[in-house]
Amino acid sequence: MRVPVPPSLRRTGLGAAGALLLAATGLNGSAQAASYGTPTISLSAAYLSGAVGASADPTVAVTVSQSGADPSALTVDVSKSSKTSVVGTGDVSVTGTGGSRTLAVTAHARGYTDLTVRVNGLGGKTATKTLHYAASPAVQYSADARYLTGASDASAAVDVGGGYLLVANDEDNTLRLYNGSVSGAPVKTWDLSGKLGADKEADIEGGTRVGDTVYWTGSLGNNKDGAYKADRNTVFTTKLSGSGATTSLTFTSAYHKLRDDLVAWDKSHDDRYGFAAATAKGKVPKSVDGFNVEGLEFAPGSATTAYLGFRAPLTPAVTGGKALLVPVTNLDKVVTGTKAAFGTPVELDLGGLSVRDIRKNAADEYLILAGSWAADDNSDPYALYRWDGVPGHAPVKALDLPTTDAGGWESVVSVPASASAGARVQLVTDDGDADLYGDGTQAKDLDHPEWQKSRSTWFTLG
Repeated sequence: MRVPVPPSLRRTGLGAAGALLLAATGLNGSAQAASYGTPTISLSAAYLSGAVGASADPTVAVTVSQSGADPSALTVDVSKSSKTSVVGTGDVSVTGTGGSRTLAVTAHARGYTDLTVRVNGLGGKTATKTLHYAASPAVQYSADARYLTGASDASAAVDVGGGYLLVANDEDNTLRLYNGSVSGAPVKTWDLSGKLGADKEADIEGGTRVGDTVYWTGSLGNNKDGAYKADRNTVFTTKLSGSGATTSLTFTSAYHKLRDDLVAWDKSHDDRYGFAAATAKGKVPKSVDGFNVEGLEFAPGSATTAYLGFRAPLTPAVTGGKALLVPVTNLDKVVTGTKAAFGTPVELDLGGLSVRDIRKNAADEYLILAGSWAADDNSDPYALYRWDGVPGHAPVKALDLPTTDAGGWESVVSVPASASAGARVQLVTDDGDADLYGDGTQAKDLDHPEWQKSRSTWFTLG
């Protein structure tokens, strides 16, 4: 084959061999550029949430390619940020090689920005995608905080091993499995609405585990407008298989009359706690004399008797009253349809606070997460109390919890093998009412589930 020899090569003496060499090595720029296609770029998520000062924030997987080019020759960067005070172009790191890269963002301020993610191909060709990013503010104990995205109203959490936790959300009937060591989306989800026969949320507020069975309870109360909603009058069980990342679950059984049983029992005991009035039409549940269950845990040494921990009422139903636990002595039978039976109530002095969660370890050492009965802005005190599970024995405060950050403390994931000073415990917030991004929108009303989130934080017991 004859190769045309440009005059310039004739003058240099390279001739046809030189022309072939230039073409083969790609030095003939115009001919080589024409052989490259337009690069392609895709993101694993179009919406991403991070936090100022956070550790282990969620990342985005970036996939790139270009016809005629080795993917390793392509570069990825962020060419533009719509609000550089939140995230600048230099605040994004891209790691990895070949066609798969990982993009991480470091936020500087609360708010939103659109990031233009660009792939730079050969031949001067580029392509872009937009990543819609939202940053929540810095929090106390940020190094020990992780964010559970996909929902914002975490209301109960159960340890399933290997650092993974199963989380209920009180705005839907979906259970979500998270890797608690990193921030990000659930690794698995189970929507139980059909199994529960529920049209609306069951308002799941408490959960506890016995072997491979997890017991869950709805709040049993009226909704925030004081209306009875049957779906909230629910206790149910799920069965676990596997653990950690391999955890799976199946729905097993449910009961929809525990509230009725509680009201009837209280009436038969001279309306001691005012449950009938507290559940009447128009009565809001989160009042000092309301009716709202938020904690569920078994009694010492028992797999049949479980405590219902009440957010409301206090006893007496006045500011400064004691917190209330009511033992259901046959919960294992109740969830299969048997009418509930009750034991002697336990009244605990939690400094005027009520039960937001209660959890024990294998040694029957309890931690009680205490908070206000009120439906306020989450600025009221929160504290952790130790309790030995013996009625009549006083709980002892182990830790005051921070209240200046968004969200209210809602769940204890598990109690360490020894609940002594220096032990570490993981708590989860409900951020549903929080304005996470400074635009006046509550987290539960955000349009994109990737921007909705709750927070888990590890604390050292005092």
